[in-house]
Amino acid sequence: MSGGRPEEASGAGDEPQRLEHQPFDPLRIGLLGAARINETSIVKPALATGARLVAVAARSRDRAEAFAAQHGVERVLDSYADVIADSDVEAVYNPLANSLHAAWNVAALEAGKHVLTEKPSASNHAEASWVQQRFAATSARFAGQVFMEGFHYLYHPMFVRLLEIVASGEVGEVRHVESTLLMPAPHDSDPRWDMALAGGAIMDLGCYALHAQRVLGAHAGGAPVVTGARCEEHSPGVDAWADVEVVFPSGATGLARCSMTSGHWEMAVHVHGTRGSVSVPDLLYREDDDRVVVRASPEAGGAERVEHGGTDSTYTHQLRVFTAAVRGGGPVTTDADDAGHHGAGRRRLPRARPRSPAQQPAHGSRPLRHF
Repeated sequence: MSGGRPEEASGAGDEPQRLEHQPFDPLRIGLLGAARINETSIVKPALATGARLVAVAARSRDRAEAFAAQHGVERVLDSYADVIADSDVEAVYNPLANSLHAAWNVAALEAGKHVLTEKPSASNHAEASWVQQRFAATSARFAGQVFMEGFHYLYHPMFVRLLEIVASGEVGEVRHVESTLLMPAPHDSDPRWDMALAGGAIMDLGCYALHAQRVLGAHAGGAPVVTGARCEEHSPGVDAWADVEVVFPSGATGLARCSMTSGHWEMAVHVHGTRGSVSVPDLLYREDDDRVVVRASPEAGGAERVEHGGTDSTYTHQLRVFTAAVRGGGPVTTDADDAGHHGAGRRRLPRARPRSPAQQPAHGSRPLRHF
């Protein structure tokens, strides 16, 4: 069965736009792996959009067959390479471990497939640049080829609405951006704690927090610059939590926070301006909370307004945009160029020093490691 990397193959973007629901021929998707996230990230969205899940391969055939039987995948293949080579597969979905994203993304691109990859699309800046370069080459060979990195929050109407409100000037000049993604600790055996698989809080949750800061830089003079970063290690080289402070060209500041050892779930973005603030309390799972909360400053009257954007999941909206792009109906914001810029931003984070086992955890006590 397929596992590891493929054989070597030969040979902030624009803000998202609101997408009207349009009928398209069913997208034919092949899955690399039977990851736990698949039900939420691709199976349910495929049902919602009418896409076909035509093939899957996993580390073992038994695992792939069980997944296919449970979720209605049309056939099971022996390897990831077989999924990519299948002539009925037009788009490849890659939910593999972070360390396997870049190589399999490139393999799919080289085969002329469209690619929807889980974030981060690569485990470091060098890999992100490689994917960016290979997509530039393959998209010249395969007209209309689409690459999307799965920052699904960006495609939900509620985040689109937050950007519209910020752009309108309703909350005034942007002064501070907070992006916070916290979760309780996974089991110690979870692959997200594995350095060899490019695990850690920044790679799992923090990439969302940093990406949101960069997206909002469009309303604060441009891309942010890291001014300070702290983390605590879960194990050597793998961060349990991290705080990253940034400054924007306008002088506005930002704080990106992530933790995989929190006592609670929090997935929020808050934008504070000179005349008020706008917040999305649930960045990723809008079926639970689809609010955008706008608060005027006391000087502007202090009024609060709540808007709702619908409870279709962020992943469903993402697949709609991806399908529209594949069928020639729309742009992709989180494309290979965006992924390359995001990888460059992670590269500029400072390294961590090992934490003494005797040292008590103290928030902000360690510089963040380099990725």
